[in-house]
Amino acid sequence: MALLVLALPPATAAAQEPLNEPPYERQLLRLSEILGALHFLRPLCARADEPGWRDRMETLLAAEAADEARKRRFIERFNQGYRGFAAVYHSCTPAAREAMTGYISEGSSLIRDVTARYSR
Repeated sequence: MALLVLALPPATAAAQEPLNEPPYERQLLRLSEILGALHFLRPLCARADEPGWRDRMETLLAAEAADEARKRRFIERFNQGYRGFAAVYHSCTPAAREAMTGYISEGSSLIRDVTARYSR
C-alpha cells in the first residue's frame, strides 16, 4: 500500500488552491486581466465612449474580494493585463484596436457565463 502512495504523481496546483474558492474563480481572474488590459488600451486609443474599466474592476473587487488574499490575486491579474500591453504598445495601432474589441467581447462572454451559471 505504501508503494502505491509513493508512486502517485505530486498534487497539481489546482488541487492546492483553497477549498473555499468559488467554481468561477478562473473566469473572474481572467476578467480581472481583461479589465487591466482595457484600462491601458482605452486612453491609448482615445475611446471615450468605453466605460471606466478601472471602475468596473473596483465593482468586481467590492462584490467578490471578501478576503485580502483573493483581492490581491484579482489586483495582480488586473496589473498583469495592464503591464502586458504597456510593454508593447506606445500608440494606438490596428492590433491594439482589435485587442480591445476582442477583450470586450471575451469579457462580456465571461460575465454572461458566470452570471447564467452561478447567480441565484
